[in-house]
Amino acid sequence: MKIAVIADIHGNAPALEAVLADIDSQGIREIVNLGDHLSGPIDPARTADLLMARDIVSIRGNHDRALLTLEPEAMISIDRFARQALDEGHLSWLRALPPTRHMDEHGLFLCHGTPQDDLVYWLEDLTPEGIVHRSDAARIERLAAGVEAPVLLCAHTHIPRLVTLSDGRLVLNPGSVGCPAYEDDEPVVHKVETGTPRASYAVIDRRADGSTEVAFRLIAYDHASAARLATENGHPDWARVLSTGWV
Repeated sequence: MKIAVIADIHGNAPALEAVLADIDSQGIREIVNLGDHLSGPIDPARTADLLMARDIVSIRGNHDRALLTLEPEAMISIDRFARQALDEGHLSWLRALPPTRHMDEHGLFLCHGTPQDDLVYWLEDLTPEGIVHRSDAARIERLAAGVEAPVLLCAHTHIPRLVTLSDGRLVLNPGSVGCPAYEDDEPVVHKVETGTPRASYAVIDRRADGSTEVAFRLIAYDHASAARLATENGHPDWARVLSTGWV
């Protein structure tokens, strides 16, 4: 059985449409979605409509939480833009999403950052100087303790990565559908850059013999139109990110 894993769409409806079309072309019917769906200066409402129409299994990310808990004046600009674009139906959908989810029937656990915190990087870590690097094995194992599932899914860093734990469990980040690079100042100033404008997601193949295969897919789409929308919506910085995969 194949399951598509998407995450970090960030309101990029053109990228989401391309990814959904690619998923459909493979005959994959099961999709799970790991959060940060709508915050971004492209088309949050259209993104929400696409997700709601497909009834995709979804959880809440840190930006989704901010949309629901902060007053607009306290939000960062991409959250505020999304909040202004969404209607009550979109917000009701967000409110119903859990922060984590067990899918025992598929052997999956879903979270956004780590099982404990939607703001913490799981498979990546930072040096004091803000250099992003793969986290060490002991830390990854520690954060996975007590989570009983063969495949643990995370997102948040936008970097596609697969790690095999010492007990054989897999920890998978599918990368970002809609935002291939960003800059953050917590816990220190740093950049995350994939170096490509393509939309990223992953496919899990749970086979009858009990084995699991994982494939990452990087999908070309009309990123120029997404970049134009970002510029028109007051975020030319996002235009470079969407066009190049670099900040």
